[in-house]
Amino acid sequence: MALPPSPQEPSRRQTIKRLTFLALRVGLALALAVFIWQIKLDYLESYFYDLRVRLRPAPETSGHVVLVMIDPMTVEKLKGAPTLSYHADFLKKIKSAKVNSLLYDLKVPDLKGDLKEAKQFADEAQNFPQFFVLTDALEMRGEEGKLKLNPPFEKIQLFSGPKSSDRANFAKDGVTRRLLISYQNQIMAHPYLASQFNPDIIHREKIRGHFEFFDTEQTYINFRPTGSYPAYSFVDVIEGQVPLEKLKDKIVIVGRDLALSEDEYILTPYSRDVVAMTTAEMHANMIDTLILNNSPKKSKEIWNLIFTIVISLITVHVVFSMRPTRGLLVIAATGGVYALVAFFAFWPMGIWISMAHPVIAIFLCYYFFIPYRLIIENRRSWEYYQRNQLLKQVEELKTNFISMMSHDLKTPIARIQGMTDVILKGSTALSSEQREAVDSIRQSNDDLLKFINSILNYAKIESQGVQLHLQSKDVNVILKEVVRKHEFLARVKKIKVTCELEPLFPIAMDPELIRQVLSNLVENAIKYSSDETEIKISSSEKDGFIFLKVKDQGPGISSDDLPNIFMKFFRSQNAKSSPIKGSGLGLYLAQYFTELHKGKIEVESTVGVGSTFTVALPLATNMVTSPS
Repeated sequence: MALPPSPQEPSRRQTIKRLTFLALRVGLALALAVFIWQIKLDYLESYFYDLRVRLRPAPETSGHVVLVMIDPMTVEKLKGAPTLSYHADFLKKIKSAKVNSLLYDLKVPDLKGDLKEAKQFADEAQNFPQFFVLTDALEMRGEEGKLKLNPPFEKIQLFSGPKSSDRANFAKDGVTRRLLISYQNQIMAHPYLASQFNPDIIHREKIRGHFEFFDTEQTYINFRPTGSYPAYSFVDVIEGQVPLEKLKDKIVIVGRDLALSEDEYILTPYSRDVVAMTTAEMHANMIDTLILNNSPKKSKEIWNLIFTIVISLITVHVVFSMRPTRGLLVIAATGGVYALVAFFAFWPMGIWISMAHPVIAIFLCYYFFIPYRLIIENRRSWEYYQRNQLLKQVEELKTNFISMMSHDLKTPIARIQGMTDVILKGSTALSSEQREAVDSIRQSNDDLLKFINSILNYAKIESQGVQLHLQSKDVNVILKEVVRKHEFLARVKKIKVTCELEPLFPIAMDPELIRQVLSNLVENAIKYSSDETEIKISSSEKDGFIFLKVKDQGPGISSDDLPNIFMKFFRSQNAKSSPIKGSGLGLYLAQYFTELHKGKIEVESTVGVGSTFTVALPLATNMVTSPS
């Protein structure tokens, strides 16, 4: 014969099932996180990067870079773009300013002028200390020295300092975010010029945030908004309206701001406008980033993976463990907290924490797993619906069965009661033992009848079949009838019943239901009180209510049982431990019948001292407020 299953086996199986389900969720979240992490999201990541750049306070400049711009005012005063002779005059003018470096962000061969003017400019440029012309062209290894301008500018030093827009790689949105440090170990113009103010960056490994990309070393530009650098008009410098002291020891960048060509402008994290920033100001930002060595530093990919996994686990847990509204709030809060962490890591610490993969993880995990949860919940709802339907049928069968059995039992009970009355009132004399036995039969018969009546009333309540049959009655009269009915039981236990009834007006009530309420309270007080104690019954009227109180000196009700005392089928611990039997329906019916009259029943009790039950009935039946 097989042994019955241990009580611990179901809980063990449930634990294993929960752990299996938890492991499955964790495994799916990890797999989805790793899958998301491998997707290239450069465009979205760059968007979040640009958003942080725009929201943070603008970084300070180093103060070592100034701009001289060929602007519309220059063209207007010179009656056209400056020719080579004007540029030669410009070089003569600022040579005495002892600038640190002069950087031309112009295509020198395209400048207007004859051969004489070209030679004049070439001579001035050749004799100018630290004069460079920027070019986007790069020299490959082995071709050093071949990057030159055509005569007569061949002796002017070209310096590679290309702008790197994200067109073919990275975000592919055309925005400039990076600068080249070196190409095939050849240093670019920006780190060379910046090293004159910050010698540490000669060692490229010390440049903050540097990374390798193909044959280049790069880092990200710490952009300032357009207009952050001092800028002077080219014509003002020529005409001597700009004090040369403002150019002393500065890196001077000469550029154009005429809005004639897209090549002279870049898109920045601050703006996607075609003329968002001149290339001259872009070079100023590049040089300043290296001088201050404050380039944004990207966090390692392993942290990106860890953040994505954590966000995925939180999202999956929320989807399966919380209600939709609360879950959405938690997910939104998680995303918000992560965004704040990413922002404050970027500013002021300059650490670029990835946001694209965690954000995508939130959306994919939520929309990937929420249909599965909906399927589970729909299945559970269907199961609950089926169980509810079955329970309704069972409840209906139970109610019908109770009603039928109670009605059928009333007939033999009535016969037993009749036969005991015949025996007690008959002419045949009974011995004391026989009379005691017949009294016991009669008492048991009365108890059984009360129990059946309680069951019938409960069945009526469950089937919504209890209706008030209002009559105008004096509640004191009903209370006296109830006390008179229980006098014999009180005398047997030598209990003194004291009534303090104020004169009352008749009120509308269902006499039978109120009689059951009061009878239950008085009978309980007698049954549970000790011998030779006192029960006080009182009635009074106050604030539109009639108050009926039954106070006993019984064992009392514990504070743990008090909140449940009016629940159906509930019996307190003292009642269960006593030899007195009960159904647990008396007080439930008393409360129901009282509230049916728009009244209220309350209890105050102290263990070892006794209990006081108070019934409050409204003077007017249409009153809906309960007594305070």
